[in-house]
Amino acid sequence: MNIKPSTPFPTAALIDGQWVNSPKTFAVLDPATGEKIADVPDLTPEDTKRAIDAAAKAFPAWAAKPAKDRAVILRRWFDLIIAETESLAQLMTAEQGKPIAEARGEVAYGASFIEWFAEEGKRAYGHTIPTTVASRRYVTIKQPIGVCAAITPWNFPIAMITRKVGCALAAGCTIVVKPSEETPLSAIALAKLAVDAGVPAGVFNVITTLDGPGCGKVLTADDRVRKLTFTGSTEVGRILYRQSADTIKKLTLELGGNAPLIVFDDADLQQAVAGTMASKFRNAGQTCVCANRILVQAGIFDKFVASLKEAAGKLVVAPGREATSTIGPLINGDAIEKVKSLLSDAVSHGAKIEMGGKPDDHGALFFSPTIVTGITDKMAIATEEIFGPVASIFRFETEAEAIRIANDTPFGLAAYLFSQNLSRAWRVAEALEAGMVGVNEGVFSNEVVPFGGIKQSGLGREGAQEGLDEYLETKFICLGGISA
Repeated sequence: MNIKPSTPFPTAALIDGQWVNSPKTFAVLDPATGEKIADVPDLTPEDTKRAIDAAAKAFPAWAAKPAKDRAVILRRWFDLIIAETESLAQLMTAEQGKPIAEARGEVAYGASFIEWFAEEGKRAYGHTIPTTVASRRYVTIKQPIGVCAAITPWNFPIAMITRKVGCALAAGCTIVVKPSEETPLSAIALAKLAVDAGVPAGVFNVITTLDGPGCGKVLTADDRVRKLTFTGSTEVGRILYRQSADTIKKLTLELGGNAPLIVFDDADLQQAVAGTMASKFRNAGQTCVCANRILVQAGIFDKFVASLKEAAGKLVVAPGREATSTIGPLINGDAIEKVKSLLSDAVSHGAKIEMGGKPDDHGALFFSPTIVTGITDKMAIATEEIFGPVASIFRFETEAEAIRIANDTPFGLAAYLFSQNLSRAWRVAEALEAGMVGVNEGVFSNEVVPFGGIKQSGLGREGAQEGLDEYLETKFICLGGISA
């Protein structure tokens, strides 16, 4: 296949296959330097309605297209993303800040969802049901739910879009995407590659805007939008949930987390430290499945802290574009202030900073890798998502105590545990109140497994077969009048 580069990418929104600009724009800034990268259109709720109109118009033809034909287009999109890995990674690092090596990894991760769903969409099987009456036959079929809306975050600006859009398109749905105002360029670049791959006009639309609440109200109020998928804070998720009630939309909500990571005395120390580093410090700690509370059993506590300090000491804080960088900037000033506030509160209640604990001198949005011990449930850092490179460590004595602490949260997205005892690992994994549990692993997300949480961490699943089902309706057909 002849894959032609698409760079430089546009800086416009996409509605009905047309690149849309606006007299009103907003700047996209590099968090490492504060410099402007580009201006993008600041669209309005009226523009959002136009995008819904386009998606509704495009839906019948796209839904009617054979799944195999949709898969061919999605496969082309995958190939283009892979061909543009470096330009996409450079763009992501510029607007989001993550180290370039992580950005390249995210491009591959994001592309994997397109490849997976291109194939999985061909397997949206219904089934036959044994009859209860001789003259009847029962079957079910799967059909696309309709026009969808996606509101996506800044921390994984490519993967959080492909995980939603690839799935929706494979199922036969059309979609309107509202990316984060912090990282709209990655969304636009993906949309350009989708257009190049042959995704028809109106099937994939991108709205760039600073008026998130206004555009969100349009997406939730329009009864043509049958499905809303959102990744972000629990607070905003609640608002979208309420706003979607009148039109009874199907929802996938991937919301906040407060992930525990438990290290038992019988853990492999090297394995536990490596897993903690991967979970805690990836993307400078700005992930929803990040280890937010590290629980270490007393017998291994001192050795673990010493080993974690040694490993964290090797992290390199630098702008993400530098090849040696392993910790880039936080996304904005609010993120820095939150980390500083949580650490100040913890120290005021008796916590001890073992290393770091202060901003880094590379720039206003950089924070040094930090380890803090003596954490208790009385501290704000124990209940709030840190979203920064701060490892907060609890000490515990018994398995029962660890499970109690781990589950003492309204959130239930991810959890981790490290133990070489198979019985304990299985027992604790079952007891943890989380939608996903990593056993002796610090990173477990991929395209073939379901991703999602329980409790106030959200609804539904993304990825895997379960993700495809979120965009399909099951229709039962009763065929009567069958004569012997």
